[in-house]
Amino acid sequence: MAIKSAISFGLVHIPISLHNATRDNDISFNQLHKDDHERIRYKKTCGHCGEEVSPSDIVKGFEYDKDKYVVITEADMEKIKTEKDRTIHIMHFATLDQISPVYYEKTYHAIPEMGGDKAFELLRTAMIDEQKIAIAKTVIGSKETLLTLIPREDGLLVQTMFYNDEIKELPNSYIKHDVDATQLKMAKSLISSMEQPFDPSAYKDEYQERLRTMIADKISGNEVVSPSTENRSNVIDLMEALRESVERSKKAGPKAKSNSKPKAKTG
Repeated sequence: MAIKSAISFGLVHIPISLHNATRDNDISFNQLHKDDHERIRYKKTCGHCGEEVSPSDIVKGFEYDKDKYVVITEADMEKIKTEKDRTIHIMHFATLDQISPVYYEKTYHAIPEMGGDKAFELLRTAMIDEQKIAIAKTVIGSKETLLTLIPREDGLLVQTMFYNDEIKELPNSYIKHDVDATQLKMAKSLISSMEQPFDPSAYKDEYQERLRTMIADKISGNEVVSPSTENRSNVIDLMEALRESVERSKKAGPKAKSNSKPKAKTG
């Protein structure tokens, strides 16, 4: 379902719609009762009268004291929105390399709505030419959300972001040892031997494929067979492991380097 919004760029107003850029292809499972394999059902019941309630009978409530609530409606939440809250308000521009990937959350495609095509394309082209991204804010639901607008050759991505206080620190620090020059050279050689362009279509979830095969086998009454495992070396010396890895990479050769092309480029 598309989200209607608009990009506010100075005094320029660009009507857009946001569309989910990703989807979940994972196999989903139902919870069953172990004894009779019947579906486990969840019912929403009232803590006071014990009756089952439907979605239309449920409202939002904020607990301001023990067992005391104030009801908040969608109309209440709309009333406190400013005009800026109703748009994707660009605050400033930056460069993509200034943002750590840990801040990114969810990706949307931004599509111009009727009347916004020309201004949308002007903004996208200017950002690509200047090699800039935009930092913006908007209100989604009950939260003011931080956003990044990233221009692409085929459009504009809107990336929701975490705030700085939502990012956890490293659970444990580690000792940064001095790097041996010879080992570093060998590691760089290994990286170089494994280099090839990123082609998104070249990757797939192989475990999900094996999972689907296993499910089909069980439905057919066939025995589930474990796949053959890859032989792993018992090399424990770092330099020897690097050297052997480089040799294996050279023997394997590049994986269709000449035919692999990135499907999209960053503006």
